[in-house]
Amino acid sequence: MPTVHTVYVIELSRKVFSEDRKFREANPQYNWVLECLYVGQTAKTPQERFAQHKSGYRNAKGQKLFAEVVRKYGRYLRPSLYQDIGPLSREEALEVEEGLALELRRKGYAVWWG
Repeated sequence: MPTVHTVYVIELSRKVFSEDRKFREANPQYNWVLECLYVGQTAKTPQERFAQHKSGYRNAKGQKLFAEVVRKYGRYLRPSLYQDIGPLSREEALEVEEGLALELRRKGYAVWWG
């Protein structure tokens, strides 16, 4: 049976925009009206994955940049932005993760994903 993946969204402190150059450069359209967000995908529950982010856990790829942004600036999960996205295969989750991140960015959020 294939592993089920979930896409999730974490709200970040707006300090990430002023303090993190790479985040700022990735979001030149940001105008401070909406929030800063992180979009990810996981085989765990969003709550378990958020706890891992906050504890400093790095995934198998060791994506330090993503891990540090969420550890330092992550505030809480935003289920209203992902609750309608059903269980997915890993491949589907990777596509949906990027698609959701780009959609949120187009709506005016500052978004990091990975």
